[in-house]
Amino acid sequence: MSGQGKQGAGSGGSILIHGGRVVGAEGVSEADVLIEHGRVTEVRPGLLGSARLRAAEEAARGAGGLAGGLERLDAAGQLVFPGLTDPQVHFREPGMPLKEDLGSGSLAALAGGVTGFMEMPNTNPNTDSPERLEEKLERAAASAVSDYAFFLGGTHENADQIGEWEDMPGCAGIKVFMGSSTGSLLVPDNPTLERILRSGKRRVTFHSEDDDRLKERYAAVKEGTHVREHPHVRDVACAVQATTRLLDLAELTGRPIHILHVSTADEIRLVRERDLGELVTVELTPNHLFLTAPDCYEGPHGTWAQMNPPVRDRAHQEVLREAAADGTAACIGSDHAPHTLEDKAKPFPASSSGIAGVQTTLPLLLTAVRDGWLRHEDIVRLCVQGPSRVYGARDRGPLAPGALGHAVLVDPSARGTIGERPFHSRAGHTPFADVDLAGWPTATVLHGRVAYQGGQLVGERNGQRIIFR
Repeated sequence: MSGQGKQGAGSGGSILIHGGRVVGAEGVSEADVLIEHGRVTEVRPGLLGSARLRAAEEAARGAGGLAGGLERLDAAGQLVFPGLTDPQVHFREPGMPLKEDLGSGSLAALAGGVTGFMEMPNTNPNTDSPERLEEKLERAAASAVSDYAFFLGGTHENADQIGEWEDMPGCAGIKVFMGSSTGSLLVPDNPTLERILRSGKRRVTFHSEDDDRLKERYAAVKEGTHVREHPHVRDVACAVQATTRLLDLAELTGRPIHILHVSTADEIRLVRERDLGELVTVELTPNHLFLTAPDCYEGPHGTWAQMNPPVRDRAHQEVLREAAADGTAACIGSDHAPHTLEDKAKPFPASSSGIAGVQTTLPLLLTAVRDGWLRHEDIVRLCVQGPSRVYGARDRGPLAPGALGHAVLVDPSARGTIGERPFHSRAGHTPFADVDLAGWPTATVLHGRVAYQGGQLVGERNGQRIIFR
């Protein structure tokens, strides 16, 4: 089976989502959403019972639509969001099936209203060549239940070639680890970073921590150190030093860069002060927006709250939240990075860093709306428009004619915890398990067909390759 996928007209289903309130870039309004052959064709009130709907039903019957006609989805009392795109996940395939695979990870994505994911290259083997990218695309074509794309990893060995590969179908872009990695994917030195930046044109994505400082700090960690020291081991200077180097390199080469999972107030201030415009974009994660040190490392969470870069104190969190609300941050990625119970049970610092997050991003952001520091339209900006802006994903915008037929229905009155609902990641745990959330996805529509509802997958697998400009 080819990993190319199809996203042209006629490749999807036809459905009317009626009676809900549509969330767009400018706010929330009452409207019905008509999707035909996998594409949004109309968004306006009063489509139910209209001549326009009757024409769509006739067209669906002629095309052999569901039950000979047009599927309908009642959204009364619910919010209708465009499907989210998660631009940073680690689904662990190939090589680590006990932690996650493309099937389980993409199911968790659908359950969270995420209709497309971009997966990172630090699998086993690494995704650092056209052949390994194609292998992942073939795996996804066979098992992914949401749309997909994959990053190529920049290395010392491929630094001068990787720009030739970045436009391969299904490639989300180039990812570089400046720290916190092993093997060939670690690129800590400026000369190799500059070589990568001078090879190609698309925006390059970075894990920005200074490797020399990391080695120095970890060498000083004593046996028995508690995980609450994690943000002091991987300290603010570790992140700021690397990000300062990146901003200098971006300005030197003119190559656009994207800084992943920013964790410090200092980096946000630095990006604002340098004011390099679209040359530099920034990603935030729910992990750093909703967890705070030292509390998250105490009690039952412990190493379950350990991730790289680490969760820091409330002073950092407040600035990150401002960056999410005021547009400094371009997008939000979950940094979904599951591990086994055994990996997390090891004593710090041998315990693995990373948590499962692709299913919890939307409920957490809805809770932020309830708490007053985000708006519904900010979620669209950060989780729909933002990934498209940064990576050039095509037609994955707000619900408007021409957009792909992806939507998620949300019950804004739903309350409860993650533990009360199916949790599909193989990690089986999250430090957000006991958080009282305000709002929950009830159904996800992918390419004009209901794909997830009632806590389970609906219909046939319909994940397709994400197309980039």
